[in-house]
Amino acid sequence: MNPNEARLVLNTVLTVCALVVLRLAAAAWTPLTFDEAYYWMWSKALAGGYYDHPPMVALVIRLGTMIAGDTQFGVRLVSILLGLPMSWAVYQAAAILFGGQKVAASATILLNVTLMAAVGTLIVTPDAPVLVAASFLLFALAKVLESGRGAWWLAVGASAGAALLSKYTALFFGPAILIWLAMVPKLRHWLISPWLYLGGLVALGMFAPVIRWNAAHHWVSFIKQMGRARIEDFRPVFVAELIPTQIAFATPLVFVLGAMGLYALSRRRAGAMAARVLVNTMFWTIVAYFAWHALHARVEANWFAPVYPAFAVAAAVAAIQVQWAPREQRTVDFCRRWAAPGGVLLFVLLIVQANTGVLSGYRRDATVRSVGVGWRELAAEIEAVRARVGAACVLAPDYGTTGWLAFYLPEGTCVAQQGQRVRWVNMPEPRPEQLAGKLLYVHEAGQGPSMRGMFARTEQVAEVKRVRGPLTVETYALDVLEGPKGEVFDRSPPPELQ
Repeated sequence: MNPNEARLVLNTVLTVCALVVLRLAAAAWTPLTFDEAYYWMWSKALAGGYYDHPPMVALVIRLGTMIAGDTQFGVRLVSILLGLPMSWAVYQAAAILFGGQKVAASATILLNVTLMAAVGTLIVTPDAPVLVAASFLLFALAKVLESGRGAWWLAVGASAGAALLSKYTALFFGPAILIWLAMVPKLRHWLISPWLYLGGLVALGMFAPVIRWNAAHHWVSFIKQMGRARIEDFRPVFVAELIPTQIAFATPLVFVLGAMGLYALSRRRAGAMAARVLVNTMFWTIVAYFAWHALHARVEANWFAPVYPAFAVAAAVAAIQVQWAPREQRTVDFCRRWAAPGGVLLFVLLIVQANTGVLSGYRRDATVRSVGVGWRELAAEIEAVRARVGAACVLAPDYGTTGWLAFYLPEGTCVAQQGQRVRWVNMPEPRPEQLAGKLLYVHEAGQGPSMRGMFARTEQVAEVKRVRGPLTVETYALDVLEGPKGEVFDRSPPPELQ
């Protein structure tokens, strides 16, 4: 490695580390989202699966809280640190596929400055580990291509298995790999090689705990997630949401580079055939499914996380390797110069807005419901009411409020969701004596199922507000429940099993 390449590698490492430190600071400041609080509760009862997702997100949170405790920082610590091996894998994959340290460095930095990677590793959801696993899968496939050694298929299987343990979307990696092998003549021999199928067995073996858990719980998680593919009506309006949300999550300048890179690769303007096809299949296979899915249901922006390693490599190819006409080259030069600072600025502004609301003049925005700003103070008020009325357990109507209550109320407080018990099958239930006495029911004022017919006495004893600055985000009613007339919990089966 010559001095220029060594300096490039050092600068890349320093940049990625600085971005990780920035995320760690944001993690310590920003309250948990309701999903994170929910997954934190999963981490207290590790299992082979859960109603919504495979178990990797719970394991990531458990590792973080073992290091830094049950704090916002601890919940997010390992997820953010996984950005380091993710960056290494993308760097190596880009260097192998397109033969250059500059492309590798560019792909690594461009991936890290997207909101998908920055916010996606800060806010701990299944998208964080699947993004990391997708990066290692791309690296392992690049090593198969570079080395021709069958043993690398075991690494492919391990990466795919880790992705499957993170999110069911990873199932699309299988067809993507097979399409890649079929489209590249020199790779077709792998289709009859035992190494390919041994790699598949590795992935299946890693995924086996999820299969066992589903088998023991009426296949509910599979039915829930696979059922999303069922078309009940056509609502193509959702297709119009796809591109704007991905422009935001990729950040506009990285999106432009990625789109130009994918176009250039489709026109054979950079890289060998096998590299071009690999990037395209890892991107378009999943994108094609979500475009079809959007014909009948909303596709959340974060669901595209698995394609982002390939997208970042395409963006780097556009920025470094492709020879463009003068007008396009000016666009590329502008995007390459400002993509990183622009991405960092967007991330900082998003964190400031989520925590303060100042950028919207303290009015509502997309973050205000999901990020738990004000919950620490709200939980203190709820705890004071609970202690005053002598409630043995706190109930909530939805999983998000349940998660926030469990996280922000004093450790050891009995908290449970009154319905949707399938979400909590891995966790111990409150003791009978905790449910026999007074209960405190926390629900949004004017909302939530009425408990009036289920208890001999119900009385609203307080009303508390969650605020962000001068904005009242939600108003909660606190009801005391006494004398259950039957089962406290609604144990109706979930919709998937009805």
